[in-house]
Amino acid sequence: MEGSGTGRLEAFSDGVFAIAATLLVLEFAVHSGSDLGGRLLHLWPAYLAYATSFLTIGIIWMNHHFCVETMARADRTLMFLNLLLLMTVAFLPFPTRLVAQNLQHSGERAAVYAYCATFVLMAIVYNAWWRYASRGRRLIADGVPDGAVRAITRAFNPGVPMYAATFLVAVWSPLASVALTFAIAAFYLPSAALFDR
Repeated sequence: MEGSGTGRLEAFSDGVFAIAATLLVLEFAVHSGSDLGGRLLHLWPAYLAYATSFLTIGIIWMNHHFCVETMARADRTLMFLNLLLLMTVAFLPFPTRLVAQNLQHSGERAAVYAYCATFVLMAIVYNAWWRYASRGRRLIADGVPDGAVRAITRAFNPGVPMYAATFLVAVWSPLASVALTFAIAAFYLPSAALFDR
C-alpha cells in the first residue's frame, strides 16, 4: 500500500502536542509560607521557560497542521519521521524544567545546553519531515500550488541555523540564549501565515 490519508497522523500528533503543552505548567511550584509575592517573582525563570516552550509548541502545532493540509497522503517513512518529531516535542517539558530550576544558578549552563540541544534536534527532524514529504511533491496534493510548497520550505530554512546559534550563545550567556530562543518563537509566529494557503 503506497500511502493512506493523513487523518490518523494528525489526530495522534494533536494529542501529543496537547499533552506536551499541558505538562509545561507543572514546572510551577510555590511552597507555603510568608512573602508569597516575593516567591512568585522569584519564579521568573520558570515563567520565561514556560512561555518560550509553550509558544514554540503552539507554533509547531500550527505549522504542522498547515503542512499536513498540503499532503494528499502519508506513507510509513513520513509517519516514522512524524514520530521522531513528536518524540522531541514530548521531551521538551524535561529541559524546560531544568531551565526553570537552574537558570541564574550554578547549573544553568548545562540546563540551557540541554534545552537548546532539544530545539536544534527538533528543528532538524522537522526539516527532514517536511523535505521528505515535499521533495518532488512526493506526498503533496495535486491542487497545492508549487508557490505554497516553496513558501513553506523557505520558512523552514532558517530554523536549524537559528537554534544552533542559541546553543553557541549559551557558552557566553545562558540567559541570553533562552531569551534568543523566545525571540525565535516570536519570529516564527507571524511567519506561520505563510503556511495558511
